[in-house]
Amino acid sequence: MFPHQGQSGYGGVDAYEEQSGYEAQGAYEDRSGYDDRAGYEPTLPDQPSPALQLPGRDDPPTIELGPPLPDPSAPTYPYPAPGPDEPPGPVYVVGDVHGYLEELRAELRNQGLIDADGHWSAGRARIWFLGDFTDRGPDGIGVIDLVMQLAAEAAAAGGYCRALMGNHELLFLGAAKYGDEPVQSTAGTASFLAAWRLNGGQQTDLDRLEAHHISWLSRLPAIALEDGHLLLHSDTTAYLEYGESIPDVNDAVHSLLSDGSVDEWWDCFRRFTKRFAFRGDAGPMAVHELLDTYGGTRIVHGHSPIPYLTGAVHADDGQPPHIPGPYVYADDLAVAMDGGVTMEGRLLVARLPI
Repeated sequence: MFPHQGQSGYGGVDAYEEQSGYEAQGAYEDRSGYDDRAGYEPTLPDQPSPALQLPGRDDPPTIELGPPLPDPSAPTYPYPAPGPDEPPGPVYVVGDVHGYLEELRAELRNQGLIDADGHWSAGRARIWFLGDFTDRGPDGIGVIDLVMQLAAEAAAAGGYCRALMGNHELLFLGAAKYGDEPVQSTAGTASFLAAWRLNGGQQTDLDRLEAHHISWLSRLPAIALEDGHLLLHSDTTAYLEYGESIPDVNDAVHSLLSDGSVDEWWDCFRRFTKRFAFRGDAGPMAVHELLDTYGGTRIVHGHSPIPYLTGAVHADDGQPPHIPGPYVYADDLAVAMDGGVTMEGRLLVARLPI
């Protein structure tokens, strides 16, 4: 476990301002740019038991025990066992969740990916979460627990449930590891804990963070390629600064999280908090730069809420933004998946291609 978990107190809220790229609305967006024990196996005696050495007595017969009885308490899932040559299932992506566990359950259920009890029901389907599980919403740890559960259940069904590392994962891990330890930012001295609180960090999540959560989060990839879709959390070209291939980028981030200093952590967080690289006239060129380097024909990302990308944060009548679904832009080369659930938008779950 990181040493500063649950530590309270931080410096002024002006410590983190370097990711500005749009006008923040309210409290919404970033204001700166098993038991492992081996089973006991008894050692057989060197000599047979005297009872088995009686004159005229044969060896006792071997009893065929058959398969073990099923555990009545084990969960059952409504899908058949996959065949050896069965093709992979469809691909789904999930936008930023930010602790909204019940909304996530509802959307996964609506897509037929989980059952009424919250268990995997999608067979060989493949799901990618695009990052940002925690902060702002009420139950970030609950979200992480659900994704970890679904990952195990999906693997048993021949599918998979995977996730990317978002900037809020970096922020959350940094707050737990480094607490109030100062970092140097262009806005002055700040700390991970201060920035995490400023960006919607929930103390209940930090209090419930356990070693297995940290281990799982720290191993998430930063970038992935699935059926021609380049999956990123952030709409930024900063990934190029960490390597010229997908394995290089992921290895670089994992190495940093394993051995990097607090300032290296902060710099990584700062880079992956940048946004809007694919918007405007130069957007398609930025998309092509990433696709030409890492492969794929289209980028799918989270991070920047669709209402900010479209400029329709609120309707003229003051109603919440209308989010009909994923937003396709940059000459149809980019798909945004953050429906703005934290600003009364939607938590998006969509099947690819869009």
